[in-house]
Amino acid sequence: MSCRFAMLLPYLDERQRRLVLATEARLLGHGGVRAVARVAGVSETTVRAGVFELEAGEQPLTGRRVRRPGGGRKRVEDVDPAIAEALLALVEPDERGDPMSPLRWTTKSLRHLAEELTRQGHPVSPSTVRRLLRAAGFSLQANSKTLEGKQHPDRDAQFRYLHDQVIEHQRAGEPVISVDAKKKEMLGQLPNSGREWRPKGDPVQVEDHSFFTGPQGETAIPYGVYDLTADAGWVNVGVDHATSAFAVASIRRWWQARGQADYPRATRLLVTADAGGSNSYRFRAWKAELATLATGTGLSITVCHFPPGHLEVEQDRAPVVLPDHHELARPAADQP
Repeated sequence: MSCRFAMLLPYLDERQRRLVLATEARLLGHGGVRAVARVAGVSETTVRAGVFELEAGEQPLTGRRVRRPGGGRKRVEDVDPAIAEALLALVEPDERGDPMSPLRWTTKSLRHLAEELTRQGHPVSPSTVRRLLRAAGFSLQANSKTLEGKQHPDRDAQFRYLHDQVIEHQRAGEPVISVDAKKKEMLGQLPNSGREWRPKGDPVQVEDHSFFTGPQGETAIPYGVYDLTADAGWVNVGVDHATSAFAVASIRRWWQARGQADYPRATRLLVTADAGGSNSYRFRAWKAELATLATGTGLSITVCHFPPGHLEVEQDRAPVVLPDHHELARPAADQP
């Protein structure tokens, strides 16, 4: 019998194996279930299930189906409907990239999420957590930096404070902006990708090669201001240096052009920025220029800096700048 099982069972699906084992058990008579289970290396429950199927006289399943519809182990969310809500409760204040909730990101790994859910009474594996996150609309993005360095004990507290500040200002109807200097662009009649509608036979004339032939080789410095509440971007372009004075001048121009019209009753302004560049928290000039702006506008200005390493994430939220080189060649507006 063991030789027959070794030669035959590997070629059968699970239902066929049950029926073959059940047939052998019935031929052996009393004690056949236990004997067959020991020889085949399966549980007695499996052999008994095959015996019940034989005795019930069930019709063969159609097609290539092995189990009846609905057979097999149930999904964890069917057995435990509260697990999806429990998972979102762990992730929600910390998720990255959700446009409906500003400044949210994910800092928890699948393993940590699975461990916490299990501790809360929802036994689950990391792979199931991944499937539930995908079902909820989460996805892995390109260039996702998942290998993090040494963890700081106050990292999550800093992000949560940022999140709470944004929500508090938005609920009060106060403006919340994210600022950042963008990639510099050379000025001149240089070729650029893309097309635009022009009269037939009248394309914009640009240089044959991308080697600038102008006298000074000036560059344009786009500085983006992103209104988180209105989901609207605004860009100020300078041709000098990316200084703190230029950064605050860009915020001032946004306020004069858009902010004071969109928020006529505003008394406060929340600015989120990365920790480096012209808006670095180390620069006294940045703080002094903001103080001047606050005095001139009457706004109480709060600045929340993202920790180092958050620059790439923040850039995704700022307005996209794709300037045409020939348009930037004209004189730029005055700047400090």
